[in-house]
Amino acid sequence: MSGARDKPGPATAAGPSANARVSNGLKEFLWLISDSEQGRILDLGPVWQATVSFFIEKGFRVSTEDLLRAWKEFLASEEEDFRRTPVGNEAAKVSPSMFADKFLDNALLYPAEHFHGVLAWDIFDYLDAQLLPKVMDRVYSMLRPGGAVLSLFHSRTPERFCRYRIADMQTFELLPASTVSVHARVFQNREILDIFGKFRSSKTFVGRDQVREGLFLK
Repeated sequence: MSGARDKPGPATAAGPSANARVSNGLKEFLWLISDSEQGRILDLGPVWQATVSFFIEKGFRVSTEDLLRAWKEFLASEEEDFRRTPVGNEAAKVSPSMFADKFLDNALLYPAEHFHGVLAWDIFDYLDAQLLPKVMDRVYSMLRPGGAVLSLFHSRTPERFCRYRIADMQTFELLPASTVSVHARVFQNREILDIFGKFRSSKTFVGRDQVREGLFLK
């Protein structure tokens, strides 16, 4: 899904909020993709006008796909279908891995090497174990050589579910939101490097707010 949509309420107010976070990871992410002419960015969160405008002003094209919400809606739909299935129908049983494959039949459908940068935010903390590596493979495929992924990892279970939007070159905002997905895990450094094992370089920044920023270069 591409483009921008206005969001209701205070979250669309101009300027950074009290939840603004200075981000060295974002600063370096923008530096890494700055040489891309007519670059393409994929934001794996909800559409924010501020984020879209930020990149458009710099000559980038932005695609947005709210992956966590799409996954939640997919699971709800599958659960409803299962409830309607006659008792004893063994064919209706689907493994978690098959669920992940079925979800990706209609998600992240972009050409190979299409994007110069991906804003993954903290989605990997929330994805099911069977879905995470499949999403990672898809993200890697969609990213151009030399492209970058910016991701966030919580070192402890967050007190609230947040969404993210860009305020300026070195600042993004944490916007409290209704819980779309339950925090699934806390990754150790070695596990993060394993998730991004196909990438040729990585760099992390640890903040005082128990959030680790990871920057990964293909």
